[in-house]
Amino acid sequence: MTSATIAGDVLAIVLAAGEGTRMKSAQPKVLHEIAGLPMLGHVLATLDEAGIGRIGVVVGPDRSDVESAVGTLAPAAELFVQRERRGTAHAVLQARAAIARGTGVLLVLFGDTPLVRAETVRKLVETAGEGVAVLGFEAADPTGYGRLLVDDGELVAIREHKDASGAERAVTLCNAGLMALAGNAALTILDRIGDDNSQKEFYLPDAVAVARGMGLPARVSVTDEAEVRGVNDRAQLAAAEAIMQRHLRQRAMVAGVTMLDPDSVHLSHDTRLGPDVLIEPHVFMATGVSVAAGATIRAFSHLEGCEIGAGCTVGPFARLRPGARLAEKAKVGNFVEIKNAAVDAGAKISHLSYIGDAHVGAEANIGAGTITCNYDGFRKFHTEIGAHAFIGSNSALVAPVTIGAGAFVGSGSVVTGDVPADALAVARGRQVVKPEWAIGFRARPENLAKANRAKAKRE
Repeated sequence: MTSATIAGDVLAIVLAAGEGTRMKSAQPKVLHEIAGLPMLGHVLATLDEAGIGRIGVVVGPDRSDVESAVGTLAPAAELFVQRERRGTAHAVLQARAAIARGTGVLLVLFGDTPLVRAETVRKLVETAGEGVAVLGFEAADPTGYGRLLVDDGELVAIREHKDASGAERAVTLCNAGLMALAGNAALTILDRIGDDNSQKEFYLPDAVAVARGMGLPARVSVTDEAEVRGVNDRAQLAAAEAIMQRHLRQRAMVAGVTMLDPDSVHLSHDTRLGPDVLIEPHVFMATGVSVAAGATIRAFSHLEGCEIGAGCTVGPFARLRPGARLAEKAKVGNFVEIKNAAVDAGAKISHLSYIGDAHVGAEANIGAGTITCNYDGFRKFHTEIGAHAFIGSNSALVAPVTIGAGAFVGSGSVVTGDVPADALAVARGRQVVKPEWAIGFRARPENLAKANRAKAKRE
């Protein structure tokens, strides 16, 4: 059979019932994010990429948050609840109804192992054959891991570290936890796993001994250690994030993106970058960001939920919030914030401005310090700025308001009414100049005495 055929006849059970007490968090462990996506989401995305459509997720009791996340991330997945925590094999058996409906291969994964690749999953499934396949890795430091004892290509046993002999502890091939079982034997194997241990729990690794006792083969599929890192605490979460970031940056650079200092750039799982995009140091891209070909993102910019057109320039120190949409060759400069606004081709918002709930027409120029006053404390309102309009520095546009195409707004204006196309609007106090006023002001006795004291101190 081809890989596609095998993947299509797989039932994947994802174990996501653990509370993750070592995370020290009110949030369940599997919902902690890596690259902007919950760890559970990464596992489900891997299954989708591998072509595995039948999925069951085992959650803990009263975990509506995890159930809701599964409904969003994988709507077709079945949910099963493990009300008693009696080990990993016990958790898998909570999906008995799905397993009993039949499958070619039963695949077991963990919601806190988010870095596993689709090709690794496919290889593990193919290795199962008529028995059991365990995912293994060569550990740099095997301390604490279960050892995979192999003889002539067959997996003989999984020996936990505390039970291993000196010779067995020298083995560096370790158990990653993921397992594939032949579908026609899966329930029999799982039901024969006992709880004869100090914790009185049913452990999935015991499936190897059970399968061999049934005369079924047991094998190992080996992958890289970094790929199978589990996450049990915040430090391991950070380590997994670092691995994911390296992967995302490498993939982007291979696709034609230039990063001047890759290690300082943060990407999200869904970041889309076109060819010849240039990213300067210390750029943070949260979820929902797409950047078209030839755009430049300058240093210390923060982007989220935005679309950046071809040839645009953003930053340095720019913030693009959800709903920001820049057409080709638009410019957003230093200390500019854009939120829920469309900026058309060639428009320039170069310095120190806030543009929210607005539309900026093509080739318009927004002067430094301009803000759209879009919120009255209760509701949001829209600002429309026409093509080729010029907004003078330090202007406030009080929405709802329309600035017509080609119109000018004088610097320092507070605009509260619409401005027709090609008109000039000036909305500020009239300047008054009083000649030689300053001479008299300085000559007042109290001011003169103060000036003399300051002069004496300087001397």
